[in-house]
Amino acid sequence: MLHLSEQEILRRIRLGEAFECQAEDGSFTLKVEEYTPAIYTAIHDGHQFRSSLEKYSLLNEAERYQEEDPFTGEMIQAMPITLIGMDSRYEYDLNRPVATCVYKKAWGKQVWHKPISARQRQLSIEKHKRFYRILDALIEKVEQLYGACIVFDMHSYNGFRQSESAPVFNLGIEQVDMDRWQRVVKRFERQLNNITLQGIPVRTASNEVFYGRGYLIAHTNSRFENTLVIPCEVKKVFMDEHTGEVFRLLLDELKEGLKHSLSDTAAFFARNHTRRASAKRLDMLSSQLDPAIRKLDQALYQLARDLETLYYINPINVTQEKRRFFSKKGSYRPVFRYRPLDIDPYHFREQLYRLPVDEIRDPGIQQMYRQTIDMLSSKIDLLVHSGSEQFVYSSLKYYGEPSMEDEANAHFLLHAAGLEEAEEKTITAEEACVYFRQCASDWGMDCKVELNHRLVAGAMVSDRKKALYVNANNHFSQGQLQALAHHELGVHMATTLNARQQPLRIFSLGLPGNTMTQEGLAILNEFHTGNLPLKRLQNLAHRVLAVKAMLNHGDFHHTFNYLYEEMKLGQDSAFSMAVRVHRGGGFTKDYLYLRGVSEALRLSQTRDIRNLYIGKTGFAYLPLIDEMIERGILNKPQFVAEGLISPHQNSEVLTYLMMSVRPTAPATEPPPKLCA
Repeated sequence: MLHLSEQEILRRIRLGEAFECQAEDGSFTLKVEEYTPAIYTAIHDGHQFRSSLEKYSLLNEAERYQEEDPFTGEMIQAMPITLIGMDSRYEYDLNRPVATCVYKKAWGKQVWHKPISARQRQLSIEKHKRFYRILDALIEKVEQLYGACIVFDMHSYNGFRQSESAPVFNLGIEQVDMDRWQRVVKRFERQLNNITLQGIPVRTASNEVFYGRGYLIAHTNSRFENTLVIPCEVKKVFMDEHTGEVFRLLLDELKEGLKHSLSDTAAFFARNHTRRASAKRLDMLSSQLDPAIRKLDQALYQLARDLETLYYINPINVTQEKRRFFSKKGSYRPVFRYRPLDIDPYHFREQLYRLPVDEIRDPGIQQMYRQTIDMLSSKIDLLVHSGSEQFVYSSLKYYGEPSMEDEANAHFLLHAAGLEEAEEKTITAEEACVYFRQCASDWGMDCKVELNHRLVAGAMVSDRKKALYVNANNHFSQGQLQALAHHELGVHMATTLNARQQPLRIFSLGLPGNTMTQEGLAILNEFHTGNLPLKRLQNLAHRVLAVKAMLNHGDFHHTFNYLYEEMKLGQDSAFSMAVRVHRGGGFTKDYLYLRGVSEALRLSQTRDIRNLYIGKTGFAYLPLIDEMIERGILNKPQFVAEGLISPHQNSEVLTYLMMSVRPTAPATEPPPKLCA
């Protein structure tokens, strides 16, 4: 971080430059990502206490820390303009006037065992004055640009001195001109009340615990007619007030809620009191990509870019084992072989959890990276156990298992009578490649289409190689080719190519929940383009039941017989599906196709889902992705499924069946709900 003199900071503010710095003496940090009508301060966040004062102090570090406002700077770090005090309030209190900013007593305790020297006192006072000269310059610049300014003056307080019912948020509005600013204050109060904290009832009050009698608001009111200061105290529910231990998950929830509340209130203020009459909430957030995000993203991608699940999970001897299985009339249990894992799993995990996630300022984006890192840690566990009995447990942890609702949906679809005659599979794999290359060309996709002799599926996209692999041993019908084109190219390749156009590579690696989301979008595109026959939908139902059979019995022969004899699949189809669910040692992924398309269809009927196509995304992250695109941090997707733009009119029966698939409980992959 830059260390700048007061004169240089003032010069940059006057010129309207975006910059981030620390004062030369380290007494405060200032970040201006872009000039908005709102300034956010945390004047008691600091804990620094200059060594020359230690010999005078009666209070130890822990006693000082208890009365400071730790983490208030972190609470506002996602906002574009932040001014954060780094020195302890016991050195000088920025919320007191110059004459009394150096304590003699505080909270009933004597601070110094003897009076500090005049020189030491003057050093503290100069720091105090310097801070306010910077604040004044900021407000002056914002008023010059917008005609008015709002300052959120963030603090925290110890709940142990209050009753249990003390509010989580207290607005000190005694010095606020409520005749003029009441609507803004009430808006902020309502937004704070909308914050949810796990296990903690949230209540906001005004002038209940503190009255807002501090110097920052008094100083500003005496100098600026068109600036509103709202002092806000947050009860220290996010930490142990006595030991200082932080409750990280609770603090993350609080930061995300405050980001929304602060930006919403700032936008409301801007619309009603500044020249930005059409300001929206996201206009109050930065459009600049935090360098810490880019740095972490590049490191994460370099670490995890070769971690393709199916490369290590797909058997390399399927053809030979299929031949043996049928030559012995199904009495042979296939022994599949897999590619060895060429990654040190322990070193991989160690590097994952050393990545500097805490440096990311935006709480929603930070949470997305944390959850992706956890997902990748689970994925390496999955790959480590490929081919072993432990694999199925890792698969259950990573993908989950079919619920009773999933099974009920599958059985419901299988009760439907056939709507169409089966097409003959007369198209060779080589001919299929020609067709797919033409589709890719027509859609403007720069990718490879190649034959592959080791695929379990009919076709598969390799994200890393930007290639569509076609099973060299398969024959296809025309309907299958069209469905595969819209599934593999229209969604999987589209999201692969879109991800490469993003400034962040996390969307190439994949977010938590990306399996269900990708497959759901792909099946939905088959449906919307008129390429989802009932037989295909029933195939997804068979996959759900095949996963359940594998989990219940753990026997390849049983799964094959169940699919062949009870479900009436052909021998080749039953074998292929049994391989799909038994590969690796028990692979539960296949039930997510039906669940995914159900969720994709439901979501598409309530909102625009095109932004899910920016890469390997997850349904739960759509609000955050929408926000990042609107802020200009991410690019809109270039390739979007044809079916989303102009959906095909399907038969009433097929539409009824699709709409009748009931919503199911979330899979284990998607993360907790994100507030954006």
